[in-house]
Amino acid sequence: MFRNSNGFSMIDYWTYFKLLKLVKLLEFMLANRSPTDRSGWGRMLTRQVFVIAWAVAMYAISHANRDANRLFEDLLADYNKLVRPVDNNSDTLVVRFKLKLSQLLDVHEKNQIMTTNVWLQHSWTDYKLRWNPDDYGGVDVLYVPSDTIWLPDIVLYNNADGNYQVTIMTKAKLSYNGTVEWAPPAIYKSMCQIDVEFFPFDRQQCEMKFGSWTYGGLEVDLIHKDEHLQEEMIEIVEGVDGPMEESVWIVDEGIDLSDYYPSVEWDILKVPGKRHSKRYPCCESPFIDITYEIHLRRKTLFYTVNLIFPSVGISFLTALVFYLPSDGGEKISLCISILISLTVFFLLLVEIIPSTSLVIPLIGKYLLFTMVLVTLSVVVTVVTLNVHYRSPTTHNMPECVRHFFIEVLPKYLLMKRPPQPGNKQKKNSRTTFGTPQGNGQFASTLADQNLDLLTPTFRTSFATGSAEEASYSSFQREVSPVRSAVESVAYIADHLKNEEDDKQVIEDWKYISVVMDRVFLLLFTCACALGTILIIARAPSIYDTTPPLA
Repeated sequence: MFRNSNGFSMIDYWTYFKLLKLVKLLEFMLANRSPTDRSGWGRMLTRQVFVIAWAVAMYAISHANRDANRLFEDLLADYNKLVRPVDNNSDTLVVRFKLKLSQLLDVHEKNQIMTTNVWLQHSWTDYKLRWNPDDYGGVDVLYVPSDTIWLPDIVLYNNADGNYQVTIMTKAKLSYNGTVEWAPPAIYKSMCQIDVEFFPFDRQQCEMKFGSWTYGGLEVDLIHKDEHLQEEMIEIVEGVDGPMEESVWIVDEGIDLSDYYPSVEWDILKVPGKRHSKRYPCCESPFIDITYEIHLRRKTLFYTVNLIFPSVGISFLTALVFYLPSDGGEKISLCISILISLTVFFLLLVEIIPSTSLVIPLIGKYLLFTMVLVTLSVVVTVVTLNVHYRSPTTHNMPECVRHFFIEVLPKYLLMKRPPQPGNKQKKNSRTTFGTPQGNGQFASTLADQNLDLLTPTFRTSFATGSAEEASYSSFQREVSPVRSAVESVAYIADHLKNEEDDKQVIEDWKYISVVMDRVFLLLFTCACALGTILIIARAPSIYDTTPPLA
């Protein structure tokens, strides 16, 4: 039945190719023997060895696997792979199952899919596949194609791409006592609900739920392969009629990581396996599944360097806006540039994380906090620029504002105003021209000094008080140019004084804007530092020192 037209079975061909390699090796040795062995005896001895090896190979082909071939045909001659292998239909077939993780290929946050490369280790007892090794030349193990025997239909329930089958149907290992072991490889894409609350310092818990697609718990009982390590626990689950208790058998290390290739993005912290036995109102038989929980912790170096550090740097650039001089006109430009860069980071974040409305990711909170700071910095910068460009013609400076921002606040900010060049001149001008009495004194002084300009006749008459000898009109003509000159000088002095006062008020407004910039520089720097610590330091994985399993 399982022989080809030449009478050779699959096992015979496997042995034939192995022995053929041995013959090729002997031919190579014969062709490459040393020159010292090219004597007649050497050639004869080498030829005899070759003939003997060839004879052994031919004998092995015809006799060595005859017992295994006979066993193969006897076991599968009347075997029906469509029927569940139990003595009685009411018996339960126990299938021991374990997952062996080879590689964590990808955890796609956007689509919430985990891709893994696994081996599915099955073990069960098939009473039809038992034999006595003594009857078959001591053969106690036989490898057969898996599609020739009954296989449990264990599938991944939470599959994400619709491919429930294994990658390749590997051979199954049969033992003489009826134990069947089958470990096919598979690449699965399973659904994984991503929690982005602490992204990129996050931890994820992804599940892979396996169970029989056809049989219930009374027909095929799925248990842990390491059942001696399992512990029974009671969990509260949500049932049809409300919360209910459920017995769960847990194995702490449910997944075999002995051949795991470490991921460059994730650390595996725990891999417990949980066996659930659920009953539904529709059916008498319980439905059994084994759920493997893969606890992952993200390796944060990539996102820290490419996302966190630039975001923190942009955040602290917001405070430097207030260190720029107002006369430069670049404050608003810097604020707008920071807003644009934050928008780029938001677009990058949207492409990475899933579109969920449940929580805001940690990096999203930080970018939002930075954007609020930048918006406030724009508002505050507009206010400080408005103060910087004020003048006496548009605003009057209250005395309380002058006292607080010029005399009181700079002391606490460690600011010292440079001495003004016109302060001394302003002080002297105020003593002379600051009051009407001063102006009158100045005018009378000029009048007394200009009496010397009069003619001696009028000076003598004016001094003795003899009005009869002096003509009033002539006196008026002499004094009028002097009075006009005095009034002109007084006007010029008042104008210069007003210009000096206006200039001083303008400088006071500018100094107030500098003080405001210093205040907001300190406030925004403290806000950036405090916000960075409070937001980023909330991630629990920063303080997690749990060593990874792989």
